[in-house]
Amino acid sequence: MNFRMANIGDLPQLKMVYEKIIYSMNENNIQIWDEIYPCEFFYDDIENNYLYVLEDNKEIVSAFALCHSNAGAEYVKWESNHDKALYIDRFGVNINYSRKGIGSIMINKAIALARDMEAKYLRLFVVDTNKPAINLYIKNGFKRVDGVYNEIIDDDLILHELGFEIKISI
Repeated sequence: MNFRMANIGDLPQLKMVYEKIIYSMNENNIQIWDEIYPCEFFYDDIENNYLYVLEDNKEIVSAFALCHSNAGAEYVKWESNHDKALYIDRFGVNINYSRKGIGSIMINKAIALARDMEAKYLRLFVVDTNKPAINLYIKNGFKRVDGVYNEIIDDDLILHELGFEIKISI
């Protein structure tokens, strides 16, 4: 498998992979992503060199953005607000590769990248109803922090996002 920075040529396949992820999430009553998020953010992620993919024989297996900030960061209580942190965003695994350890492989890739970028923490937010993702993060050493970021999508939808972090030894 090849882990690399995403490029513009990946966009069509990324969107197809994530459409299937979204369909599967909806089938499992995890209705947090749609036709806008996360797919409409991939172009900017690529342009800003934030998006990474894992591929197997030219098929995208997984992807995540590694960002320098997150809108919810001020709403939870991190272990330290003074040390450098990076944030995993838009993390997804191709449904054809479910239950094969790809999530843990990608988390380890994100930790290695964060370490290389001299961050002391790797952080993320996950919607409280996304139990499979929460379990994956806990299994991989992330700790939940106090507080909740209530992301207001519209009048009828507020996502309750939990903050998680892992301290990276440099």
